[in-house]
Amino acid sequence: MAKPKTIFICSKCGAEFSQWFGKCANCDTYDSLVEENATPFGVDIPSRGGVGNWHAAPGGIKPSSSKPAKPRASLTFDQISDRQIARWESGYGELDRVLGGGVVPGSMVLIGGDPGIGKSTLLLQVSNELSQRYRILYVTGEESGQQVKLRASRLGMSKPINVVTEENSENEEEGKDTDKVCKNTEEIIEHHTIGSDLYVLPETDLEEILREIDSLKPNLAVIDSIQTVFFPALTSAPGSVAQVRECTAALMKVAKHEDITMLIVGHVTKEGTIAGPRVLEHLVDTVLYFEGDRFASHRLLRTVKNRFGATHEIGIFEMVSNGLREVPNPSELFLGNRDDPAPGTAIVVACEGTRPIVVELQALVSPTSYPSPRRAGTGIDYNRLVQILAVLEKRVGIPMSKLDSYVASAGGLNVEEPAVDLGIAIAIVASFRDRIVDPETVLIGEVGLGGQVRSVSQMELRLKEAAKLGFKRAIIPKGQKFPDLNIEILQVSKVIDAIIAAIPHQSLEDIDLETDEKDEDE
Repeated sequence: MAKPKTIFICSKCGAEFSQWFGKCANCDTYDSLVEENATPFGVDIPSRGGVGNWHAAPGGIKPSSSKPAKPRASLTFDQISDRQIARWESGYGELDRVLGGGVVPGSMVLIGGDPGIGKSTLLLQVSNELSQRYRILYVTGEESGQQVKLRASRLGMSKPINVVTEENSENEEEGKDTDKVCKNTEEIIEHHTIGSDLYVLPETDLEEILREIDSLKPNLAVIDSIQTVFFPALTSAPGSVAQVRECTAALMKVAKHEDITMLIVGHVTKEGTIAGPRVLEHLVDTVLYFEGDRFASHRLLRTVKNRFGATHEIGIFEMVSNGLREVPNPSELFLGNRDDPAPGTAIVVACEGTRPIVVELQALVSPTSYPSPRRAGTGIDYNRLVQILAVLEKRVGIPMSKLDSYVASAGGLNVEEPAVDLGIAIAIVASFRDRIVDPETVLIGEVGLGGQVRSVSQMELRLKEAAKLGFKRAIIPKGQKFPDLNIEILQVSKVIDAIIAAIPHQSLEDIDLETDEKDEDE
């Protein structure tokens, strides 16, 4: 038997080579070539000349044929049925939001995130909720069935979990221990009042997983994780480029043909991207990233790709003792104490997709002791921070080149859109002048290099969110008209105008009172 032909493919750019090299000649990336079979799954690819003889005729012109042209399997739009797809409610409104309104039957969703962020916890909780109405298969390649059951008990799940093992399958086939199994099941149902259609399969072999899916016929299958699944016909190790690509392609084929929803967990690299080939994100229908700070309790579920809804939507969860809990009003989570305002704080309204979030920005400005001042930003774009500092020095006259500047968002939420520029600028100026911005005022607008305040998108949605939370005034760019939103709107065209409106001047009486108080203390 002839040895199967292998090729070497770059995991970064996809270039193919007949032998291994330490450096890809196409993208200059080191140690990126991966060995793969030239014909995966042992399928021989037909010659190009045998399909229609396109290369037989001179000039590439197709020879005339007496057979009439007709489709074999393709359909026109009129022949495709207009069946409305009914989405499933996952039991978690935050997840339904990022998916575009619910789980689409037959879709394939990829969820990535840092280790320990809560990917498996979220999917186990969602599987438990959906198992009340549908048959769910939870495939775990990183834990045993007992470990999954222990985690489910810690999460406070009230539904029993059926662990699928080889011993259970043999007992069902041979009819052994039927009375014992029924007795145990009755005890479980009596204790938890309701049964469950949640099945757990500890397996990493792709062929065994596909056999279980074909036998169980679940409505939804969870693969945790795709980097642990391997196809025995490939010689590469689990998690390699070839294994991840071929296993994902096989699961996608089953999902589309059998109308089974697939939720796949993907590992991430140290750069924060999904581990494996880039084609993995192209194959699936939806890509979600589970983000969060290890020092904070909240978690963000962000949409990067969605064929059935809008992208850049976010769902917010909070990690508590019994698992993940939804945060219905995230503005309260990222808003500081408005009863005790401090100098250098400003309130902005950021938009993540179609969700407005009110966030408090904090700034600290102090004289530098270094030849080059320090700039640091947490939760904001560093390049935009440097740009705003340059605008304040050039257009407003604040000597930012002699001051250290630190800006952070409350709660660690990343707010990198241009609409928060005005809030950053006002917070920096308030810290420099040691003034308190009115805690009942929100700031919305983009700062231009000329010191202009530019308009941003979804302004009415932002103002409605601010009014709903009790804010009395909003400083926004000039040039837009809005209906009565129960909030005072102050429109400005320059940054200096926004500074005058947001930071009140200190009167002479206040200065005299402060001087008298200092004299009394002395």
